[in-house]
Amino acid sequence: MAPEIVSKIEYSGPPADIWALGVLLFALLCGKFPFRGSNDKELYSNICKQELVFPDHVSSQARFFLKKLFHKTPESRPTAKELLRDAYLEITNSEMEMLSPRHAHGFANNIDLINYERGSNQMHYTQKIPVTATGSRGASISQA
Repeated sequence: MAPEIVSKIEYSGPPADIWALGVLLFALLCGKFPFRGSNDKELYSNICKQELVFPDHVSSQARFFLKKLFHKTPESRPTAKELLRDAYLEITNSEMEMLSPRHAHGFANNIDLINYERGSNQMHYTQKIPVTATGSRGASISQA
């Protein structure tokens, strides 16, 4: 919950939703929630006052993006439209092509395998996997 919610003050929904998005993204990237407490009172206090602490494996780009979502004052948080324009969420032309209507079956003709190298905080494309239109699990890996 956003600071304005736990502080029981009047709030606007969209900035609180941006905070909630931050909680979800933080949990996905870090494997834990951004704020903890031994009880509700301590948790709410930490939400309102504590600064984010990131595990070492979180990239500087992800940290910068998350900090935008976790501004303590709702007016300082970006809007959804601003987030979609953020460089952290930038989609390349080839990735946009994979999202085009002709791939409406849920699978692109070629899905890039992403390889995360532990310790480097970098993700890069390594190989393309052909996937059938039905998205069968038995698709073979081709050497590109």
